[in-house]
Amino acid sequence: MAMSDIICERRGAAGFVLLNRPQALNALNHDMVQALDAALEAWAHDPAIERVVISGAGGRAFCAGGDIRLMHELGVAGRFDEQLDFYREEYRLNQRIARYPKPYVALLDGYVMGGGVGVSIHGSHRIAGDKLVFAMPEVSIGFFPDVGATFFLPRLPDATGSYLAVTGARIGAGDAVALGLATSHVPSDRFAALALALEAPGDTDAIIAAFSAPPPPGSLGPHRALIAQAFGPGDVLQLLQTLESACAQGSAFAAETLALLRAKSPTSVAIGLRQMREGRSADIEAALRIEFRIVTRICRMGDFYEGVRAVIIDKDNQPRWSPACLEEVDPGVVAACFAPLGADELTFAGGPGA
Repeated sequence: MAMSDIICERRGAAGFVLLNRPQALNALNHDMVQALDAALEAWAHDPAIERVVISGAGGRAFCAGGDIRLMHELGVAGRFDEQLDFYREEYRLNQRIARYPKPYVALLDGYVMGGGVGVSIHGSHRIAGDKLVFAMPEVSIGFFPDVGATFFLPRLPDATGSYLAVTGARIGAGDAVALGLATSHVPSDRFAALALALEAPGDTDAIIAAFSAPPPPGSLGPHRALIAQAFGPGDVLQLLQTLESACAQGSAFAAETLALLRAKSPTSVAIGLRQMREGRSADIEAALRIEFRIVTRICRMGDFYEGVRAVIIDKDNQPRWSPACLEEVDPGVVAACFAPLGADELTFAGGPGA
């Protein structure tokens, strides 16, 4: 890793983090995870640091995910321990952010996906810019919504978290604010001025409020009743039946949603839906332990490698899933992904901020 992949520095009363891989849409690699974790640990105990501010370089993305290509290469080579080392440290970083004792301000513009969600959504302040594109698209590559999605998605209103988890749908700033994924909206052209203001000591909420503006309109509002009906109760088959019924009644949104679901890894969709059920009563630590159990199993399953091949490597967008459809998913395979790991369970050191 070049030292410039992530820049962590003190500016005034704040610790500033710049994710600095614009050529890779600021995707997280292992060294970036370690560097951010070390900076947060140091700043948590530094009385001169009032808050942390994190942003992405290049203008196109805050962070579009983790280094999936590397994870694929490690798995193909049978280097599963190295894969799991990355996820173990990434999930611990997510927990540190969730329990951080100081304001943590994420400036979110452009793509915010996967691992980028993990280093932003758990912070106290999530600022949506005009160009925000939020998604948890992991089911598209035979993976699953992780980085604490088991915790934060089930808490969104009207089962919209389940919808986002198993369709990989993208939303903008308006929906992100409406659902609570973002805490406020600041126009993109005011981000630089906001960052400068956050260098000064003072109340973080008041500083952000001075730059905030009403968010643009979202697109999910008219469909939230159907989302709640389809994605709230029941299993995968009931979900399909509800959407098919709405589709038969002329709902274009239901037809679009069905098409999204049918294109994803059936096993991943079933895993994601179960995550949403189990996560309702889980705290952040329990949620991340569930995800570490899943990742330990899914990284040895064929759909992940087929999905990365189709979407990222060959880019033919024609994955051959196994099984090929949602109706054929074995509930036993899904349940096995959630089984405890015994001595290999994910652990966390220290308390809040540690």
